[in-house]
Amino acid sequence: MRALLCEAFGPPETLRLRDLPDPTPGSGEVVVAVGAAALNFFDTLIIENRYQFKPEPPFSPGGEVAGRIVALGEGVTDFAVGDRVAAYVGWGGCRTHVVVDVAKLVCVPDGLADETAASLMVTYGTSLHALKDRAKIRPGETLAVLGASGGVGLSAVELGVLLGARVIACASSADKLALAKAHGAHELLDYSREDVKTGLKRLAPEGVDVIYDPVGGDLAEPALRALGWKGRFLVVGFAGGGIPKMPLNLLLLKGCDVLGVFWGAFTEKEPDAHRANVAWLFEKALAGELRVHIGGIVPLEGAAAAIRSIADRKAEGKLVVRP
Repeated sequence: MRALLCEAFGPPETLRLRDLPDPTPGSGEVVVAVGAAALNFFDTLIIENRYQFKPEPPFSPGGEVAGRIVALGEGVTDFAVGDRVAAYVGWGGCRTHVVVDVAKLVCVPDGLADETAASLMVTYGTSLHALKDRAKIRPGETLAVLGASGGVGLSAVELGVLLGARVIACASSADKLALAKAHGAHELLDYSREDVKTGLKRLAPEGVDVIYDPVGGDLAEPALRALGWKGRFLVVGFAGGGIPKMPLNLLLLKGCDVLGVFWGAFTEKEPDAHRANVAWLFEKALAGELRVHIGGIVPLEGAAAAIRSIADRKAEGKLVVRP
């Protein structure tokens, strides 16, 4: 098989394509021929040893995959060779074949492309868990999404609309906001031109009900100050680079909650709830109610450049590798 490998921690340019022996599954495992591996911001961190999960090199980036089972390990009875499946594997997806524990597999319905199935796992899975399970967002509430044109931000925009919220998309340029608008955002805020707090208070004078923040950095506190009474602030990630320090008096005065969203731990600690969420996402995508924006599909040879574009904040929507 072929694989894109991180052989020593470093930037995307240090990744190397290698030929490796075909893998064999162990007990309770299957081998999946990867039809699509979707990339995420954390791929830019994990290859530089800056992520909370720290695999030992050599390893492949790529945390979510979809494809067909081509080999079964001992004791596997619930799946068969030829079954279409998807899985969140954490890392290891940028290769032609990957070994996956059956506990991580989710069946992919006919009619749903591998590229779409893979792209729904992390970003949409994270956003659905954040909005439904953590914030318990209700129809008619106002949701502000920071970094609204990135993979995870765009999924939050689309899911927020689907769940009945009034969605304010916040991004740093008119082009990025146009993409969020195309995916259903009701209001737009360009924070390269207007302060986040000022803009959100203009668009939601009574305060925002839910803030979805995958950016962190200098945007977090101004956004928190625009939160309404008993609002919920979702801490999703720190794509802006800095981990903000929140003034706790704001939480007291607003009676609000700051909620951590650790989707990777959720998939392990609550696997049944995770599978139910993914099945719901697949159903909505198949029905045309979710429109995953895939910003580009590249071969394995182009995966390193795709990871670079994510690191440089140039990617819009999901970038997918087709091994």
